[in-house]
Amino acid sequence: MKELIEKARVLLEALPYIRTFAGKLFVIKIGGKVLTSGENLHQFAQDVALLRLVGIGVVVVHGGGPEINKLLERMGKKPKFFQGLRVTDNETLKYVEMALARLNMEIVRLINQYGGRAIGLSGNDSACIIARKIAPKGKDIGLVGEVERVDAEVIQRLVREGFIPVIMPTGVTHNGEAVNINADEAASKIAVSLKAEKLMMLTDVDGVLDKRSRHVHSMNRRKVRRYLKEGIIAEGMIPKVQACLGAVEGGVTKSHIINGTVEHAVLLEIFTREGIGTEFIA
Repeated sequence: MKELIEKARVLLEALPYIRTFAGKLFVIKIGGKVLTSGENLHQFAQDVALLRLVGIGVVVVHGGGPEINKLLERMGKKPKFFQGLRVTDNETLKYVEMALARLNMEIVRLINQYGGRAIGLSGNDSACIIARKIAPKGKDIGLVGEVERVDAEVIQRLVREGFIPVIMPTGVTHNGEAVNINADEAASKIAVSLKAEKLMMLTDVDGVLDKRSRHVHSMNRRKVRRYLKEGIIAEGMIPKVQACLGAVEGGVTKSHIINGTVEHAVLLEIFTREGIGTEFIA
C-alpha cells in the first residue's frame, strides 16, 4: 500500500507542471551516447510519448555523430573535422544522410511503439531549413551550412494535428544544394521559429559545472560570458551553451542542458521541483 501511495504522490507533484505546460511546445535535441544506447533511447521515446499524451507539443531534433563516424570508417573514409565541424564532400554527405536517416527511422519507430504519433523529417522536406554554406576562417569544408531561416509552417501543422516531428539536421541552400548542419544550432533555430516554451538539449554530462565541478542549476547571458572567458565552459559544451543562450535570447522561455543517460531524464527535468540539468534564462 505504501508503494502505491508514493506513486500517487509522484503523480500529484507532476500535476501543476502538466497544467502549466499543457498546450505549450517543447523542442528536444538528442545526441551522443543517448542515441547509441538502446535503453536510453527507449526511455527517451517513452518520455516523449507521455509528454504528447498529456497535451504538450513536442518536436525532436537529433544528431548522430558517432553513427556517422562508424559508417564512414566502414566505407573506408576517415572522418575529418575543422574547428569541430565535419568536413563534408559529396560522398561524405551521402553517408551522413544515410546514417541520420537510419537513426531518424529508429527514433520514430520507438516513439510510435510507446503510443506517440511520430513522423520523420529532414530540413530538406518542404525546404523547412534554409541554410547558407560556411567557410570558417576562409577554409572550404565542403557541404556544411548554418541555418539562415526556418520555415515553421510544416512543423506547426504536424504539431497541431497531434504528430511528433522528428527532424534530422540537414538543410538546403537557396540554389537547392543540400548541406550538413550542426544539430545543436538546428534545434535552437527551430525552437525560436516555433516560439517554443522550452529547448532541451540531451547530452551525456550533467549540464554545466563550475570551477569546483559543482553542478550549476541556472545561468543567464552574463554568467555564460564569464564562464566562457574563464574557460570553464569549453570544447564540446560551447556550441550547446551558445545554442541554449541563443534560443532564450530569441524568445524561447527557457532552455536546458540535461544528462540524457539518466533514467527518464526528460520527465525528471520537467515534472520535478529540483530538475536535474542546467537551465538558461534570458
